[in-house]
Amino acid sequence: MKRFKVGVVGCGNISDIYFKNMTGPLAKQLDVVCCADLDPARSKAKAEAYKVKAVTVAEMMADPAIEIIVNLTIPKAHFEVALQAVNAGKHVYSEKPLTLAREQGKQLLAAAKAKNVRVANAPDTILGAGHQTCRKLIDSGAIGDPVAATAFMQCRGHETWHPDPEFYYQPGGGPMFDMGPYYISALVNMLGPVRRVTGSARASFPTRTITSEKKKGTIVQVEVPTHVAGVMDFVNGAVATIITSFDVYASTLPPIQVYGSKGTLQVPDPNCFGGEVKLFSTEKWEWLNIPLSHPFPENTRGLGVADMAAAIESGKQHTANGELAYHVLDIMHAFHDASATGKHVILESTCALPPAQPAHRWS
Repeated sequence: MKRFKVGVVGCGNISDIYFKNMTGPLAKQLDVVCCADLDPARSKAKAEAYKVKAVTVAEMMADPAIEIIVNLTIPKAHFEVALQAVNAGKHVYSEKPLTLAREQGKQLLAAAKAKNVRVANAPDTILGAGHQTCRKLIDSGAIGDPVAATAFMQCRGHETWHPDPEFYYQPGGGPMFDMGPYYISALVNMLGPVRRVTGSARASFPTRTITSEKKKGTIVQVEVPTHVAGVMDFVNGAVATIITSFDVYASTLPPIQVYGSKGTLQVPDPNCFGGEVKLFSTEKWEWLNIPLSHPFPENTRGLGVADMAAAIESGKQHTANGELAYHVLDIMHAFHDASATGKHVILESTCALPPAQPAHRWS
């Protein structure tokens, strides 16, 4: 098994779990050798903590030994850093969303094709035990033919806990672009691509006040919708309802449920790798707790990087691939577009159903 040399760009809040996993349980395939950040103090701190080298982004891109760039920058920097990696002949895995604009996503994928390198993108939670168990159940016909689904992500925003929450209320943020990738990727992983979207969106409050430490009391201007309600028509005929919101104090709605001709599947939180899977089947007419059939129930962010590395070596398609990420990006924009125009939006993009994972693959 080949170990791919990895450089990490962006040493902010999310980076610790990536470093922990890529230098720990995923180190059989990934060799993290360096990191970079706009703030040299942050990259130096991560370098010391995880025994890697702190470098500049330019140095990382110029190093021929680095094969994969893990791009953990804020959303508005995703495209710039990913394109630099691709143009340097390196594979790249980015945090979500893929890019801010559709045209950026198209340009990135075209550049990667021309350079014969791969693009992968968060979330990689769809590779986790919970979601692969659900995928196996649907593929095996446990709920019959899927006919509908619901997805709900509702909270009061991230200014109560995140040390630097401003970007959540700037383009590339908001509940749809922040959390939508998890929910939409999970649905596409189970049901396949979407053909048509409609929705309504609003920015309920013009400002937010940061209550977390470091920037407590800072007023943030809201530049994006903070409550988005949408409907997705899937190519297979299923219809899904989705709500993502930063305007809700509390909710008891389930994260995702999929409804079929023979039963209902309750899907774990798509922001997590594990979680409870429940099945209501017309064979027993009761809810059953389903044991997880696959590995990685714990937070294994970085698994998508390892999956891409393995796919590069085998020549197969990786799961959290660029085409899936672009389709998710297109869907998220379509919700906003539908709200602005008052019309359904027929999607120009599509993607293949992501490859399911054999339960024994990572053993």
